[in-house]
Amino acid sequence: MQFINEQQWQNDIEKLEQETKPTTKEQLKETILTAIKKNVPQEKFGVFLSGGVDSSFIAMLCKQQNADFICYSVGLKGAPDIDAAKKVAQQFGLQHRIKEYSIEEAEELFKKTIKLLNNTNVVTIGVASVVYAAVELAKKDNITKLFSGIGSEEIFAGYDRHLKATDKHAECWRGLKAMWQRDLVRDIILMKKLGFQALAPFLDNDVIKIAMGIDISRKINNEHKKIILREIAEECGLMQDIAWRDKKAAQYGSWLDKAMEKLAKKNKFETKGEYLKSLV
Repeated sequence: MQFINEQQWQNDIEKLEQETKPTTKEQLKETILTAIKKNVPQEKFGVFLSGGVDSSFIAMLCKQQNADFICYSVGLKGAPDIDAAKKVAQQFGLQHRIKEYSIEEAEELFKKTIKLLNNTNVVTIGVASVVYAAVELAKKDNITKLFSGIGSEEIFAGYDRHLKATDKHAECWRGLKAMWQRDLVRDIILMKKLGFQALAPFLDNDVIKIAMGIDISRKINNEHKKIILREIAEECGLMQDIAWRDKKAAQYGSWLDKAMEKLAKKNKFETKGEYLKSLV
């Protein structure tokens, strides 16, 4: 992921939108495989593994490349993302590090994340805490480059707002343009302050252009989101229940949001936002 400013990001996405033409599933598969291959570092690296289709697909393809890497998963004990990640690691014989947090440890993690970002937004801290925790694990292995599935939700229509949108394809482009404020500025600050590099194949220009050339009906319907990506992942060897797993956002799948809610109630705050402000 590059350190670019918001205006440059907006310009780049608008240029890609102008260049995009209708594409096929085979083109998309080849482009994703190429993007992952070219991002594989020479040195040992990591994969943020949440057990969703995005990160599991990346981990599987890295394994197929015989790359040297370790997968990292974090959350509360029993969290669905950790359970799913274990299944993926077992299927492909992956090196896998897991950190299961207690409620008390989660509070310390929230404090550190708030201090790092100087931010108490519930969603921002929820997501950033997952990244922070995984990076802390990776640094114990001297790993500073980690694959992330960021961008997949936008280019493959993975959010509820895509389902609700009148023009779902236009909503994908709108969401891509809005990513800088919603996601990238957070991750850029985390990368700078924690000293790691996020490898983001789904934000590769060619992947965006080819994915956005796929007809929207191949991405989303009333039953499933990210349909074409799930099909490709399964065709490449990912187990069906992981390829089609209905995954929640990182803070929910890791149960760190649940920890935040419990801590807010324990400390007699009406909202999670009030609780996070108390940690400053």
